Amino acid sequence: MEHQIIVRNATIADAAEISRFNIAMAWETEQKRLNKSLVEEGVKVLCRTPEHGFYMAAEIDGLMVGTLMITKEWSDWRNGFFWWIQSVYVLPEYRRRGVYRKLYATIKTMAAEKEGVCGCRLYVEKENILAQQVYSKLGMEETRYKILEESFDRK
Repeated sequence: MEHQIIVRNATIADAAEISRFNIAMAWETEQKRLNKSLVEEGVKVLCRTPEHGFYMAAEIDGLMVGTLMITKEWSDWRNGFFWWIQSVYVLPEYRRRGVYRKLYATIKTMAAEKEGVCGCRLYVEKENILAQQVYSKLGMEETRYKILEESFDRK
């Protein structure tokens, strides 16, 4: 019997679990070790400032099995916000069970119904072919843009 996937807005009470997921995702995708307390505080800050973004959680039988973060980017070309899907993580034992599909469907519906949202975007590691295939199957397309950054690591 398939268990129902429930998607809900995450709260500050979920910060420790979301942080654990973010740390696991960074290691899995980039072999990057993150500072636990810094990540947890970063999650809490976003939970306290919903004007900047929010987290969604997917649960099965009350267990958080997946999360993603939405941040907002203003587009003057479109006079609206893009919702950036970030920090996507699904517990390994729950992958390929529709968890991300349900998270994405929820976000896509929310964005389409929200005044002033013009689309959804995400970035993915170049080598993460499996994730790219999942995103493509759900209707996302590769853009013409390449992302560049200059990071200011403040501890």
